[in-house]
Parts: sequence; structure tokens; C-alpha cells
Amino acid sequence: FISSSVLRCMPLSSVRHSHWITSVFSLKTSLPLRAEPKKKKKVDPRRELMVKERLKKKVKKLEKIPPELIPIEDFITPAKCFDEIRVRTPPKLSFEDSERRALLLKEWSRYKISQHEAEMAAIEEALKAQTQALKELRLESAELYKAAISPDNSLFPFQCHGPCYTPPVPNQEAPDGKYNDITRVYTQ
Repeated sequence: FISSSVLRCMPLSSVRHSHWITSVFSLKTSLPLRAEPKKKKKVDPRRELMVKERLKKKVKKLEKIPPELIPIEDFITPAKCFDEIRVRTPPKLSFEDSERRALLLKEWSRYKISQHEAEMAAIEEALKAQTQALKELRLESAELYKAAISPDNSLFPFQCHGPCYTPPVPNQEAPDGKYNDITRVYTQ
């Protein structure tokens, strides 16, 4: 055995790992347990059938419930958008200024309505004249009518030169993009 003076000089970690002294942690005070497998319970066949029937009823109830629709996140308005709290306070206007603004707004809306009505009337008149001219042209000559209906490419000049698609760059290694997928997964 190692004497106590040697133990005092040795650090604690070396005593623990020493093969001369058994560790305190390896000391077992409980009795070894002798176990055997549990005895199987006798199952009543009627009870087993009742459990199966209950499960079938639950499944039928769940089938009757309509499936919960997965929400489209683009259609959900965030809660902070519903808050109608103004950040800046509006300047206080005198009574004359507020009256002047209201009258100006009414006058502007009247002007825009009349402008819109004039534009719609001009468009309607032009369409009527065009359909009348096409009807008369059809009666005169079918070839001229087809030429009048065909689109005019010189009306909107557009030229496109080049390949229909971009060919791949040879020996190019496309980088993999990094992104955080925050898509919610719904189970039904």
C-alpha cells in the first residue's frame, strides 16, 4: 500500500486514476436487481373490439370535419398596418384656410370629372366612326377590309436583334445561393 505521506504529495487527480487505490465512485451500496419480464395481461376480446370501434368513430368524426385551409400569407394584413396612429401632428389651420382648401378640392374634382367625361365621349365617337367606316368598307371591298383590319407593324417600330435565349457560359460553376427558409409548414 501507499503510505499517507506519499498520498499527501500526490495531486488528487493522480490518486483518482491510480490502480493501487479504488475510486469512491466505483463503490456500490445497492443490491443487484434480479428482474424478469412482465407477465402479459389477459386481454378481453370484447374490450379490444370496443377500443377498435371507438377509434373508428373518432376517424369518422375527423373525416366529417372539413380540412383547414392553409392561409395565404400575402392576403394577411399585418397588425401594425391596422394601427391608425399618426406619426406627425397636422398643422392647425385657420377657418378661412380650411374653407379655401375645401372649395379648391371641390373645384378640382369638378374639373377632373368634366375632363374624364370629354375624353370618354371623344373615344366613343371615334369608335362609332371607325365601326361605321369598317362596315361601309366591307360592303365596298373584302380585300380592303382585310387590309384595314390587319395590324400595322410600322405604327409601333420595334426591332429585336440577337439570340432567342442566352447560351450557357462554358466551364462556369454557378454559385449556390444562401437563404433562410422561413416558410411555415402546415399539416392536415
